[in-house]
Amino acid sequence: METSTSAVYAFVEDLRAEGTDAVLDRVLGTYGCDTLTVAAAYHRARDVTPHGPARVTLRRDGAHFVPPSDLFDGLRLTPPVQAGAEEEPLREVRRLTAERGAALHGWTVFLHNTTLGLAHPDVTQQNCFGDRAAPADLCPAHPDVRAYAVALARSVARLGVDAVVAESLHYGTFGHGYHHERSFVPLGPLEDFLLGLCFCPYCAERAAAAGVDAAAARAEAARVVARVLDGADPHAGELTPDGLPGPVAAYVRTRTATVTSLAATVADAVAAEGSQLVFLDLTGAIKGYGNGLPTGALAVDEAWRTGVDPAAVGSVVPGYAVLAYARDPERVAADTVAYRAALPARCSLRAVLRPGTPDTHSAEHLAAKTAAAGGPGGADAVDFYHYGLVPFPVLERVPVALKSR
Repeated sequence: METSTSAVYAFVEDLRAEGTDAVLDRVLGTYGCDTLTVAAAYHRARDVTPHGPARVTLRRDGAHFVPPSDLFDGLRLTPPVQAGAEEEPLREVRRLTAERGAALHGWTVFLHNTTLGLAHPDVTQQNCFGDRAAPADLCPAHPDVRAYAVALARSVARLGVDAVVAESLHYGTFGHGYHHERSFVPLGPLEDFLLGLCFCPYCAERAAAAGVDAAAARAEAARVVARVLDGADPHAGELTPDGLPGPVAAYVRTRTATVTSLAATVADAVAAEGSQLVFLDLTGAIKGYGNGLPTGALAVDEAWRTGVDPAAVGSVVPGYAVLAYARDPERVAADTVAYRAALPARCSLRAVLRPGTPDTHSAEHLAAKTAAAGGPGGADAVDFYHYGLVPFPVLERVPVALKSR
């Protein structure tokens, strides 16, 4: 796996607005990084963009390239296309980064796609009540979704990127299945988790192949959630594998094989196109996205929530990335060291930090977290999120932070 000192995440829209050369001058020159990680395929969002031409930017699902016909012909799922995709913006970025001796990573959102989910509800996760109520979450067990993921990965790899950074190559969670969500029922961690489990026929088939009774697991999950929907208090305490009802616990364990096999297939497809896969584990965001104050178990011990077994995935991919979304440098160090210990030595580890709100308040603070993430037994590389989403004075903390490594 190729390694690099540090990357900055960015959108194609950032490059268009400011000019790719200007952005590279900042990232590679002023900030001292050697890699640009650009969103090749992204999802719907509404972002405050402090130095963009629009101060609030609406994004839609889609790829910044025209899907190659030889990869998608005959497939049921094809990525929507972003405006300007025919201009092949990533190929121009590839040329300019190569001229500067810099690496380019193609950041790709795989199974979080509301447009595809609304058009094809049967490929989305199906909850314990039989509802297809998470259009953003494509099911990683569905054959059409798996074929789509392979084709999408190969498409991005063909752009000449040094690595494909794979976001959402796993199960989704209940709290992030649509863009505007409401619940006036006090769901506890257990009920929230159970509502996010997929019981579609393909997940049930995989569970049965592993000797697990999916029908019993689904019935138990529905019973536990219905209890709260009928007015009872939610279960107290933290969510742990040992705290799951028996049939559900066995069912949940089968999900890791689904995710690991998908990661392996996608990694092989990327390698066949001359690139390498970096699997992006979102557990750190699940725990610390809102305030940078994750509590309880370390992220590596809660990756099972999305069907991820870091050790197993790390054995089939050359690179792994984690979101170290925490204010406390000691927590950042603990999380990254734990992931490094769980991953095979051959699998490189990247830690992604936010240089500003809500979990970083100064250049010195970012430097402390950068040192913590990349310290002994920690990450091989430290990256920063995100160029277009924070003010320039916040980005100027990055070179100070990198001096701490």
